[in-house]
Amino acid sequence: MSNYREIVTKAVIGKGKKTFTTTNKKSVENKPTTILGCWVINHQFKGEKQNNSVTINGSYDVNIWYSYDNDTKTDVLKETNTYKEVVNIRARENNSDVPEEIIVRSLKQPNCIKVDIEGNDIVYTIEKELGIELVGDTKVKILTNDEEDPWDEIIDEKDLDKKIDEEVKEDFINDKEIV
Repeated sequence: MSNYREIVTKAVIGKGKKTFTTTNKKSVENKPTTILGCWVINHQFKGEKQNNSVTINGSYDVNIWYSYDNDTKTDVLKETNTYKEVVNIRARENNSDVPEEIIVRSLKQPNCIKVDIEGNDIVYTIEKELGIELVGDTKVKILTNDEEDPWDEIIDEKDLDKKIDEEVKEDFINDKEIV
């Protein structure tokens, strides 16, 4: 005979990912001639649920190395960018009375995908991809089997040796019943 049981557990009840692109413009003292490199470091973020959406607050540092004065000198533009991204994510199950845990992961770290020079301004575009998971309580139904498995008999080695000693006939050659 079998029946079903319900288990209450924490599970991912909503999941999604989104790519964000941001363009920034920063003025520098010296008119840039050439962009030599761009690095994005120190990415930090945290997500929190607000109504039917997830708000992600974060920051990262941008370092843009550039030359100026006809490529005879270099400098580094250092800037910390903060962001606030709002993502609408639906739960797969409607458990609105249960508070969910928010897990935000960086699926693709912020990366500079384009840098341009416009007069004394450096214009750069940053791209990042974030994954969001909602974790909450959910019920799982499982099929159970009420039939009990048979018990294996455990034989102690001492008892086995004693049983063998009792059953073996030492004078089996002289025993007339065997012939």
